[in-house]
Amino acid sequence: MNSLVRDYDRFAKEAQEICKDRVYTDYLRRYAYGVDASCYSYLPKVVVKAQDESEVRRLIRLGQQCGTPFAFRAAGSSLSGQCSCEDVLIVCNDGFKKMEVLDNGLALKCDCGVIGSDANDMLQPYNRKIGPDPATIATALIGGILNNNSSGMCCGTAQNSYKTIRSIRVVLLDGTILDTSDPKSVKQFLKEKPQMVEDILQLRRDILADEELTHMIHHKYKIKNTTGYGLNSLVDFEDIIDIINHLFIGSEGTLGFVSEIVYNTVEDVPHKGCGLMFFRTLNDASLAVVALANMGREKVVAAEMMDYQSLCAVQSLENVPAFLSEVPEGTSAILFQTESYSKETVDANLAFIKDQLKDIPTAMPSLYSQDPKEYDSWWAIRKGILPIVGGQRKKGTTVITEDVCFKIEDFTKGIEMITELFHKYDFVDGGVIFGHALSGNVHFNITPDFSNPKDTKNFADLVKEMSERVSGFGGSLKAEHGTGRMVAPFVEMEWGKKAYEINRRIKAIFDPTGILNPDVIITDDPDVYKKNLKAQCVIDDAFTICMECGFCEKHCPSRNLTLTPRQRIALLRETKRLEAEGNFTLAAELKKGYQYYGVDTCAACSMCKGLCPLSIDTAQIALSMRKIDPPAPSLAKTIYDNFATTLDMCRAGVSLEGIAGAIVTKKAISKITDGLHGVTGMTPYLPKTTPKANRYKLKNRIKPGNFERVVYFSTCANRAFRPNQGYNDERSLQQVFESLCSKAHIDVVYPPHIENLCCGLSFENYEDIDKRALKDLHDALMTASENGKYPIVIDHSACFSHAFKHITDLEINDISEYLYNHVVPRLDIRKCDERVLVHKQCKIKSAGKSEYIERLANLCSDHVFNIKSFACDGFAGQKGFFTPELNKCATKDLSGEVAEYGATLGVSSSSTCEIGLGENSGIPFVGIAYLLDRCSTSKK
Repeated sequence: MNSLVRDYDRFAKEAQEICKDRVYTDYLRRYAYGVDASCYSYLPKVVVKAQDESEVRRLIRLGQQCGTPFAFRAAGSSLSGQCSCEDVLIVCNDGFKKMEVLDNGLALKCDCGVIGSDANDMLQPYNRKIGPDPATIATALIGGILNNNSSGMCCGTAQNSYKTIRSIRVVLLDGTILDTSDPKSVKQFLKEKPQMVEDILQLRRDILADEELTHMIHHKYKIKNTTGYGLNSLVDFEDIIDIINHLFIGSEGTLGFVSEIVYNTVEDVPHKGCGLMFFRTLNDASLAVVALANMGREKVVAAEMMDYQSLCAVQSLENVPAFLSEVPEGTSAILFQTESYSKETVDANLAFIKDQLKDIPTAMPSLYSQDPKEYDSWWAIRKGILPIVGGQRKKGTTVITEDVCFKIEDFTKGIEMITELFHKYDFVDGGVIFGHALSGNVHFNITPDFSNPKDTKNFADLVKEMSERVSGFGGSLKAEHGTGRMVAPFVEMEWGKKAYEINRRIKAIFDPTGILNPDVIITDDPDVYKKNLKAQCVIDDAFTICMECGFCEKHCPSRNLTLTPRQRIALLRETKRLEAEGNFTLAAELKKGYQYYGVDTCAACSMCKGLCPLSIDTAQIALSMRKIDPPAPSLAKTIYDNFATTLDMCRAGVSLEGIAGAIVTKKAISKITDGLHGVTGMTPYLPKTTPKANRYKLKNRIKPGNFERVVYFSTCANRAFRPNQGYNDERSLQQVFESLCSKAHIDVVYPPHIENLCCGLSFENYEDIDKRALKDLHDALMTASENGKYPIVIDHSACFSHAFKHITDLEINDISEYLYNHVVPRLDIRKCDERVLVHKQCKIKSAGKSEYIERLANLCSDHVFNIKSFACDGFAGQKGFFTPELNKCATKDLSGEVAEYGATLGVSSSSTCEIGLGENSGIPFVGIAYLLDRCSTSKK
């Protein structure tokens, strides 16, 4: 490995010929993409985002020519440092998303970049799922799940990747592609790689010739084990393809690149029952675990253990039961699950388990349930442990989650040993013990401060002694988190010299120069596990609790354009660290780049908050930075003081653009403005779907004898513009809403001086104007509603969300909510033949009111589909005009969804979002009110 040339400059230059603008050598992006969920901090010298297998293949060849070691990166949610890299990091995520259901759901073919939960969503109609169920399944990619042999709470060793793999497609180091599902590919491989085949089969022969070694391998895989390579593949299988299929599982990107996987799926069993038992001590709980494990998987499929510190940590979680705050000190809990195809079997299993555990002393009455709502709240306890412990840790500390496994007969002693290590190395404070106890698998958290030499030494000493003592038990140093760098120096300690030599031979067969992911699984550095540890600089309290797990990234509209929420927080930490060490030049470079990558291209949609286990709202970073020095504050004040004039100018602007459109096509105008924006960065981009001016005069619509009255605040965007071009109904939204209310016999009242009103959202960077706008709106709504006598409707979901958040003494409805609850009951609705694609605006999702637009669509059509390719379209008000690349990036897969569903019309409740949605989908997107008005008449 030391003989490698390591010509990174050449690699970066020639990689640009392969991946164009997806090669990064600037500090900001190298640091951002180097961040993962582990406790390690490595800075890649080059980062490349590959889009397909062909690019990866060429990059592998280039890496060999330049002598540059490289590692593959999936979601970066792994915990043991296996995707950390200080050389070339190849990110394989966004371009690898294809899935195909096989054999009526019995198998699933998917690219390595498919998110685990998305795979399960694909299988849901077949009542199937993939076997592995890691806690990170909502963010982890299939490539990472397979390369780490991830398991989880329920799959154990019976349904992990090793047991459910059907085939893989892999790129070897010399560029050879082996697809083990394709007989032609297999035949070609056997013909071209006779030496590799012979070397692997020789490994098998050497193991089988050693009875002691063979016995040890069989024995060690009776429990969870992801330490080292999967030596069981060499004794469990005779066929070379079966061996290779299974050898790549858990190989952590050190043997080649797995681009595609076919999983045999497992049935999602319909009937489940759970028990939550509280024991007086951790020792008593461990005795219950042993008893549950001995009952067999037909009785118990999962058992999670939680110590007293775990239970205390999650007491404040929203979803957990209130009784948790009453558990006596020292109590430890067991949460178990049984399942079957029949309810009667689940009843019998629960009765059997109760009887078997009746003699173990409990601290409080045990709970049993077959009600998903109830037992889901119990599982919320278990799932909340890691994030809550992470959120409650001291500032500047790092969350470490260790992962060991014991034979079930040693489980109790193993728990005692871990408790002893907590005390010996001073990690009692912040330390918790929990885990997949049914498998003998124990997780424990510690929170060292790596800026403190004592904590750093204690961490290193704990890992070393833990490795020695777990190995002494015959246990596994890693049960499901993978070897990585964390225990690479201790693989030989666990396995012994002979087995470790087999590990080294496996590496040499596939990677003789050690260019693939160096120091992962196999290392010559005994101290690698305690190097490059991640010291957490303290930043703003709202963000310093971030564990850098990456859960937040899935829904971020800028994730494939600039940065993700995790990366934004990590860069703030790095900037502060650089300043603390006096490197102001590099810190200034990060700050300068952060303006575009962290602020300008953040949609501030807060979709990250809903996914973050700590509910961190990373949007607040950009929002707060925009307020520090907003552009032209005096101009903003002038605009608000003359708001009616401003809207008239906007109408005139689109009218002029419409005149130009009579001479130059809309498509040409869009192309011209796109080019100007690219050159100047200042000229707004005008989409093909730019709306027309709205000159409809707003006046109250009151009829004698009407049943109800509504105060209608039509937002500035909807007062200025009519719907996007491309739809045959050119009425303003106000006309459509009035039409619906007329059919429903509801009077419409507009707030006084509506031409001067704004919800304040357009001025959110100017706090004084925002507050003034909200006050003016509040006063006008109070007058129009006669002090709250009548409900209020707002016709743009982003504006509704802003007003709803700040005006709490009035009944304010989003337009879809009001239409569904108040208007629909008074209408006769006739379904149309449109195939409708529903856009749920991000702010309305955050407000918990996104179901109404879907309900309305379902009333109007039998063919309704929700957008799945993004959570936020990234148009974000004016950003669609001034940072159009954000909207284009977020919606790049939307046209594919339109084609998949055969959609003919899109509906939304955000007229600004509709502009970008219409342009990037190829179909018109209009307000949901248009579809409802088209399909309805007055109730007879």
